[in-house]
Amino acid sequence: MEETMSPRLDESRTPTAPSAITPAAVHIPAPAPDPEPYEAHEAPEAFETGDGAEGLGLEGLPDIPPFDEVDALDARALSKTLFERLESLEEGTHEYSYVRNTLVELNLALVKFAASRFRSRSEPMEDIIQVGTIGLIKAIDRFELSRGVEFPTFAMPTIIGEIKRFFRDTSWSVRVPRRLQELRLDLAKAGDELSQRFDRTPTVSELAERLGISRDEVVEGLAASNAYTASSLDAQPEEDDGEGALANRLGYEDHGIEGIEYVESLKPLIAGLPPRDRKILSLRFTANMTQSEIGDELGISQMHVSRLLSRTLVRLRKGLTLEE
Repeated sequence: MEETMSPRLDESRTPTAPSAITPAAVHIPAPAPDPEPYEAHEAPEAFETGDGAEGLGLEGLPDIPPFDEVDALDARALSKTLFERLESLEEGTHEYSYVRNTLVELNLALVKFAASRFRSRSEPMEDIIQVGTIGLIKAIDRFELSRGVEFPTFAMPTIIGEIKRFFRDTSWSVRVPRRLQELRLDLAKAGDELSQRFDRTPTVSELAERLGISRDEVVEGLAASNAYTASSLDAQPEEDDGEGALANRLGYEDHGIEGIEYVESLKPLIAGLPPRDRKILSLRFTANMTQSEIGDELGISQMHVSRLLSRTLVRLRKGLTLEE
């Protein structure tokens, strides 16, 4: 099946086995191109009106086999040749973009290798590879052959750094400052070391002494660690305690909340009552005394208490109605 991921540097090559591509063969110029070396759906826009790559700065480039057939050693040698040519091309041209894109696809194996280190994370592998590819592109743009460093050695820290930055910026359930994110990692590492040394969980003071920071900073870092992950309210407990999901254990409906507005509205109305009426209300609804007990307390009859209480309640109810 014809490879369609990107244009080929020379589609006129004769079929060869993947093993025939060797580093030594990389620098051998390809055969002269046919009059129409590119198919219409594969050719870069700049090549569609020309007769091959002659005069466009791409003549003499090596044959590029399908990317999935290139092993690591061949990819390294091919990349070196492409980087040499990339330095001679003007940025922003079609030729520059063509060689740069070919370098990206040729080195995607580096991204997949780096992404495999984060396979245990909850993020989809496709997202991790996509982020790692951004790091690969940055590494290609920054790479210089004159440094004498192999490209995989130079690119791998950039790719891994981009993936780690992705997890740092997106994997926290609650966004916290970067200082606290880094402090969480330091606390985790120090906690593991001290736990092995003392055979117990280290104290806040021991962590502070180990990291050379204050106790308050340790407490802040430990509190920030709680923001890394969040539990679903519908999650079932690990142990079968019969209480069901977490949402069922967070609280209950407080029906008394409905009366808060009425209580606040009654306060100024009660404050305007005569002292004896306020006393009767307090004994009846706060001390839960009967009308007979209130009468004995105030030295009046139970019937008199009933009339005073009814009159007071009508007054308060009328006051609430007028306010509404």
